Amino acid sequence: MDKMKISNKGISWLKDKEDKILDKQGNHIIYDDQTSKPVNTNKPLPKGATIGYGHLIKNYEDFINGISEDKAIELLRADIAIAERAVKNNISVPLKQNQYDALVSLAYNIGAKNFANSTVIKYINNPHFHSSVYPNLESAWKAWNRSQGKISNGLINRRQNEWDMYNRGIY
Repeated sequence: MDKMKISNKGISWLKDKEDKILDKQGNHIIYDDQTSKPVNTNKPLPKGATIGYGHLIKNYEDFINGISEDKAIELLRADIAIAERAVKNNISVPLKQNQYDALVSLAYNIGAKNFANSTVIKYINNPHFHSSVYPNLESAWKAWNRSQGKISNGLINRRQNEWDMYNRGIY
């Protein structure tokens, strides 16, 4: 699995699932990941301030003036690399490309630390694993449906789409 990379199909799928907001010139602008609405950049950025294809803005990053599509792709690739590392460092069984792509999407969306500590990994690595909270891999996967503590229909749909990719190869 060390040589696996997310497929072009996986990247396209991920780009399609992530919100993005463009200004009239076609540049990506900052939005609130919770509401998918542009933020007022004259005020402190809210928790969950995002730009490009789901890039969570760090305290030291300044994107007040927006970013180009090229910069959005650059950030996407850097964030995907983090998610891929999380998959490679935590999954110890062979994966098919669709399974790898789905796991990268999950790690990308929930964050590498959350992914590393997830019951999803335990189920995938150990076919005999049993959780008293989640009866199977699917339920553990779909439990990641909250944004800032609230159940999100968008995340319910995304987890279903990832599950379809992982389980049935449907992108």
